[in-house]
Amino acid sequence: MSTHDVIGIGVGPFNLGLAALAEPLHDLDAVFLESRDQFEWHPGMVLEDATLQVPFMADLVTMADPTSRFSYLNFLKQVGRLYPFYIRESFYPLRSEFVEYGRWVAEQLDGVHFGRHVTEVTHDGEQYVVRARVGQETQTYRAPRLVLGTGSTPYVPPAAAEHLTSDAPAVHSSAYVQNRDALLARGSVTIVGSGQSAAEIYLDLLTAGGPQVTWITRSPRFFPMEYTKLTLEMTSPEYTAYFQGLPDVTRETLLREQRSLYKGISGDLVDTIYDTLYRLRAQGRCDTRLLTATELTDLTWDGDEFSLRLRHAETGEAFGSTTGAVVLATGYRSVVPTFTDGVRDRIRWDERGRYAASADYQVGTHPGEIWVQNGEEHTHGFVAPDLGMGAFRSSVILNSMLDREVYPVETRIAVQEFGTPSWARLREGAR
Repeated sequence: MSTHDVIGIGVGPFNLGLAALAEPLHDLDAVFLESRDQFEWHPGMVLEDATLQVPFMADLVTMADPTSRFSYLNFLKQVGRLYPFYIRESFYPLRSEFVEYGRWVAEQLDGVHFGRHVTEVTHDGEQYVVRARVGQETQTYRAPRLVLGTGSTPYVPPAAAEHLTSDAPAVHSSAYVQNRDALLARGSVTIVGSGQSAAEIYLDLLTAGGPQVTWITRSPRFFPMEYTKLTLEMTSPEYTAYFQGLPDVTRETLLREQRSLYKGISGDLVDTIYDTLYRLRAQGRCDTRLLTATELTDLTWDGDEFSLRLRHAETGEAFGSTTGAVVLATGYRSVVPTFTDGVRDRIRWDERGRYAASADYQVGTHPGEIWVQNGEEHTHGFVAPDLGMGAFRSSVILNSMLDREVYPVETRIAVQEFGTPSWARLREGAR
């Protein structure tokens, strides 16, 4: 058994960023455990030309500490690509480069351990005890603090769930790259979903010269992600604080209304798709269909092809389609890991069984014990999975954990006001 000051469970970008920011702190012994054998980030969507939707400054550390040796720019310098990146004149790194960068950071952190599958977390009356499977053995770690960073899991509509565990050619977008060749061999492929992943897969299949491609979305249109500057001010500390102070019902309504802020398609990709369709149509080889406001209600497999039952959301009409394969670009959902069962009584939950995170991302019933990363969208807003806010959240967590300002945290960066401005409130008794 090894004893530490804090144990992080899960090593995605957010806990890896926390590990990198914790590394220079001599008064914090942190260990991070990850079940995978190396750092990965959406491996099923690391397409050759795919880029991040956020600029390079949204790396693991820069927005907390621009001088950190774990910055993306230092990574480029160390691997000899800083000048090519400069000449390229794009703020948006390739997704494959971001994964390479994450592995570069992880290799330099002694406290980050891969191949550790956490199976159980308990509390012995003094500290948390974390057991992890390593091959055929079990290792035990002990610490007074935990950071839960297990992220989200692929969401599959109930109508399609059974087919992902069968021999039928249906895959979630999270496994697209691994199944790409098999999909290209099919005569037709239908993509269900409307976000960035769906658009990237559609363009990839469309330009591969293989199957007939159909793209179906429940949304009334293939909408772009809004990326204007005043809207970007909502990815800010003060909007996060404002959102957290709203009533639960208001937060839920806002999250539904704000989907175009984080679930849309990049405008450049929308234009690229249209230009590609124009070129293919001009060449007489545009074998594709795009269906909006269309919901998948049932999916059956007869051993040769899928039958899709569909419903048009605006006309109410039910209709059907057939396809050789299905790609479900249906997003991700936050799921509470089962290893927390042994400490459920030490975690705060809301009425829907979700983490009840405080302003500083604590979810423990005892102060200063448990924090969460990317499991608090319902309390802190749509920025929870945003890479650009990861370093900010890590700063808040470290400051909270050590009860001092380890990294300065901005409290106001936006021009606009998100709540009732203090200068405009009526004084008590005023009319």
